[in-house]
Amino acid sequence: MLALFAAAALSLQSPEIPRLPDIRREPQITYLDRSGAVIGVRGGRFAPPVDLAKLPAFVPAAFVAIEDRRFYSHSGFDPMGMARALVKDLGSGHAAEGASTITQQLARNLFLNADRTMERKAKELVYAVELENSYTKSQILGLYLSRVYFGSGAYGIEAAAQRFYNKPASKLTLREAAALAGVMKSPTNYNPAEQPERSAERTRLVLDAMVDTGAITSSQRAKALAQTPKVWKLAPTAPAQYFVDWVDAQTRQLTGGKINQDLVVETTLDLPSEVAAGDAARAVTTRFQKQKVQEAALVAVDGDGQVRAMIGGVDYAASPYNRATDARRQAGSTWKPFVYLAALESGRTPDMMVVDEPVTIANWSPSNYEDGYLGQITLETALAQSINTVAARLADEVGRTNVAADARKLGVTSTINTDPAMALGTSQVSPLEMAQAYSTFADGGARTVVYGLERIRATNGAVIYQHRQAPSQQVIANPALSDLNRMLRTVIRSGTGVHAALPGYDVAGKTGTTSDYRDAWFCGFTGGLTTVVWMGRDDNTSMARITGGSAPAELWRAFMSQAVRKLPVQPIPAGPPPVAPTPVIDPNAAPTSGLTPAAPAQQVTPATIPAGQGGA
Repeated sequence: MLALFAAAALSLQSPEIPRLPDIRREPQITYLDRSGAVIGVRGGRFAPPVDLAKLPAFVPAAFVAIEDRRFYSHSGFDPMGMARALVKDLGSGHAAEGASTITQQLARNLFLNADRTMERKAKELVYAVELENSYTKSQILGLYLSRVYFGSGAYGIEAAAQRFYNKPASKLTLREAAALAGVMKSPTNYNPAEQPERSAERTRLVLDAMVDTGAITSSQRAKALAQTPKVWKLAPTAPAQYFVDWVDAQTRQLTGGKINQDLVVETTLDLPSEVAAGDAARAVTTRFQKQKVQEAALVAVDGDGQVRAMIGGVDYAASPYNRATDARRQAGSTWKPFVYLAALESGRTPDMMVVDEPVTIANWSPSNYEDGYLGQITLETALAQSINTVAARLADEVGRTNVAADARKLGVTSTINTDPAMALGTSQVSPLEMAQAYSTFADGGARTVVYGLERIRATNGAVIYQHRQAPSQQVIANPALSDLNRMLRTVIRSGTGVHAALPGYDVAGKTGTTSDYRDAWFCGFTGGLTTVVWMGRDDNTSMARITGGSAPAELWRAFMSQAVRKLPVQPIPAGPPPVAPTPVIDPNAAPTSGLTPAAPAQQVTPATIPAGQGGA
């Protein structure tokens, strides 16, 4: 310690005092949900300096009391504190106690590393004095609070308040502020989420120190200790990081790829709905873990095409790969509504009789999920019970290119095969594009283009990008639309989707299960809100008899039962009067869309649906 004093003194007296380096900070992009809540930050690690005037006075006071109580009187380092540390070090025989001021900590954070060398400590002292000469105490404390690490990936007081308490720093309580100040001693040992008992003990010490320094009274301390703040074990915005990654890529594309200023991005996401989706995905996946369910994806889209919720997996920290946007998996029987739409547009009706019996098309003989055949049934029953033989024959009769064209005009952007098995959903699609396609059924037959970005603006308010809604395009006419929605209601009322029923709400949808139970889907909607769920395994191996009507339908219902209470939903619209039919288009011609195809390297190996599988 004496050597350190000597080294620092020599540095300060030297004619070659190191100049204060530039303070560097990479710009950040802050993403907000539709209500203005922060859902994520991308770009640089550190936020702009904190404006102390916007925080309760007890927030900075807590850090000063426990970290550097003579902060406002010293000139960068604290001789009294260093002398006290020296005495303790001599008594213990080793360097047991540090004496870094807040300014020294900031100097180390800004310009140096954590090496425990005499040279580094000397530079730290010099830079601390230079900081004091160049900035006010408020500026130094504001810089410090924007850069210190609180654990759990949170740098700066704002990120820490959001991570642990789901609120901005300006809304912290006295006890919450004291807990965060206590983290500074060790982000590992005093993390409020991971070490609640140690955090509580440290919080008490911080409050005691605040009383000693006169920052608070004894009665304020007692009141704070009587409180029990809610600490989020898992960051409330954790599920939203899949969505943030998705819109972040679009933001960088729209801004030219190089971010040279802080930006604020307003999105369509509804954070309460997102939290509900994340909770439901984890709960249902856990419940079906013994049946080898590993992952889930969910996309919820409103009537304007706005993505209200997106879950790309059950645990972003463990696996940030976004299965909602980037994974292509076989659609299974969720594809059948495209087949039936083409049939209805060709003049068939829900009450028309068909025969469930063995069928062979180009040497391919599909059979049903359940053994046996039902004989004569209506088209409505065939869809509700997900009969494979009827769907295969229908697609062959109306033309598989027409089925593909219908899927394309509804918003499917992936490659569509037109072999005989396509009727059973052998094409690979993402949950996002299926949500785009099914939302057309929920919106009166008007084509929906899904999106997540509303506006990009600079922190000074200048608007860089504003979403413009494209004119509505009617792609399904009546009576085909109303007939198909009637049939999809029956799927939930008495067919394979009964586990998705929401009493009191007008809902419709379709289950899907692929070969050997590799993928399970539920795609459903009410008026103004469409939600698609996929469940499966990343390695494309089989689950244990998980069908679309089991775990996915339960996840869909768990999420939708919450979402319909908050979002503006209504009965499924009947659709417009008849319009001219949409011309048949090339099924593999990519339409204009807000969806981005997955990179081939990230696609999952397709699994062919053999005869006798698929369906439910």
